[in-house]
Amino acid sequence: MEFHFNNVWTALSETFPDRPALICEGNTVTWSQFNERAARLAGLFSDNGVTNGASVGMYMLNCNEYTEAHFGCFKQSVCPVNVNYRYRAEELIYLLDNSDAEVVIYHASYAPRIAEIRDSLPKIKLYIQVEDESGNPLLEGALDYETALADSTPLPFTPSAYDDRYMLYTGGTTGMPKGVMYDNGALAHWLCIGGYTSRGLPPPTSIDEVLAGAKAITEMGAVHRSLPACPQMHGTGMWIGTMVALNCGGTVITQRTQHLDADALLQCVVDNEVSDLTIVGDAFARPILAALDAAKAAGKPYDLSRVGQIASSGVMWSSEIKEGLLEHQDMVLNDIMGSTEGSMGGSISTRDNAAKTAKFSIAEYVKVFNEDDEPVAPGSGEMGMVATAGIVPRGYYKDEEKSARTFRTVNGVRYSFPGDFATVEADGSITLLGRGSQCINTGGEKVFTEEVEESIKRHNDVEDCLVVGLPDERLGNRVVAVYSQKPGTAPIGEDGLREHVRSQLAGYKAPKQAICVDVVQRAPNGKADYKWAKATAEAHQ
Repeated sequence: MEFHFNNVWTALSETFPDRPALICEGNTVTWSQFNERAARLAGLFSDNGVTNGASVGMYMLNCNEYTEAHFGCFKQSVCPVNVNYRYRAEELIYLLDNSDAEVVIYHASYAPRIAEIRDSLPKIKLYIQVEDESGNPLLEGALDYETALADSTPLPFTPSAYDDRYMLYTGGTTGMPKGVMYDNGALAHWLCIGGYTSRGLPPPTSIDEVLAGAKAITEMGAVHRSLPACPQMHGTGMWIGTMVALNCGGTVITQRTQHLDADALLQCVVDNEVSDLTIVGDAFARPILAALDAAKAAGKPYDLSRVGQIASSGVMWSSEIKEGLLEHQDMVLNDIMGSTEGSMGGSISTRDNAAKTAKFSIAEYVKVFNEDDEPVAPGSGEMGMVATAGIVPRGYYKDEEKSARTFRTVNGVRYSFPGDFATVEADGSITLLGRGSQCINTGGEKVFTEEVEESIKRHNDVEDCLVVGLPDERLGNRVVAVYSQKPGTAPIGEDGLREHVRSQLAGYKAPKQAICVDVVQRAPNGKADYKWAKATAEAHQ
């Protein structure tokens, strides 16, 4: 069989039928149940005319159903589409229409929103409602998830094709969300490689080798018990926190919540003997560290002895926070440099080997090119754009123009250019500067917001920060910081914050204005909400 999530997971379900595959708030689904329930969902799709190549919207919080619905899609060779549960009506209509979704699977708590928009979605053939604590009644014409599965006939297994379309929608921070398309088999294989090499095993080249590796991991006592703390609706939570573990025959533990409660998360880690935790940078790591510190000071420390790795991707994860976490547990902190458009490299921190913020080792298939598509010379200080040839998407769904700009061939090699800028150090590692879409041109100088944000967050009294650019008659744009302070700390003040930045960075990078707010707003996955930050900055002019 070719690589494909359906082929891999079905084979693993036959190898480890009684092992837990999914756990959510005490509800356990074994691998054999995982396989059967997915087959029943695939049968339901088939009976309702949802055929190969269709899309299915996933409008849910992290839960068992979110993952098994993916498996059901893969069995029928239809494409799951991640739906941001924070979206309002118009955003939902755009995404479901743009993705050509024919099915929406949603938590009951979102039933009122579905009722509001369903008349604007003529392509939808099937609405499936997953019960939750909201108590909302089943929408007229919708199917109850559990009842529908019980009444459905499981679709018999047939091997799925490597080139089935898999698609993940980006967050749309610089425009409308875009569906990034991959070959299902390519992504499945890539995430198998990541899981097995992280356990010290060679990368599998066939499904037989996947099964042999999963058995070896079992014998090593290193079976993944993975908890994606960030939303599964984003790549970090789904790919790193969920699919990697499942591809190795492991177990995925989820919490059905919209908000991070660090103490509840840590208690879940302890109760479920979690081995692998997935987060998104400082937005998750800072409150987790604060909860660990508070529990230790109270004489009731959390037992993290089973945790071997915390992985993060998507935003900056500062070295100071990493060092604080390592004081509580000797583990591997895997800071992954990547995006929906491709993987680029990583930074490993342990007690014996600390890594600097934003400094990454890159894989051999990653290059940094200047504006003339020439490789940046190591140690030159020249800035370039990061490009990866490791796993390159097909393109953006229904957007050939953006596809042509992002996925380009250089010297006969097809690369993905996600938009990240970096410099190349003399040792071949790179220092990530930030995303070009968030670059501020001020007085002829380029300022990357992430670099300034990281500098500000090094202040002992700062809780969080976002940096934006606003129009300026003299400079073209000026740097503005929107930040929050830790409870009980004395006001830093605009001058104090500016001097703090100047002690670390060039003066032109220091904010011309600093606005203190109670809470810096972020998306559920921890990524920056620059639209909110810019609106806040504009309101203080």
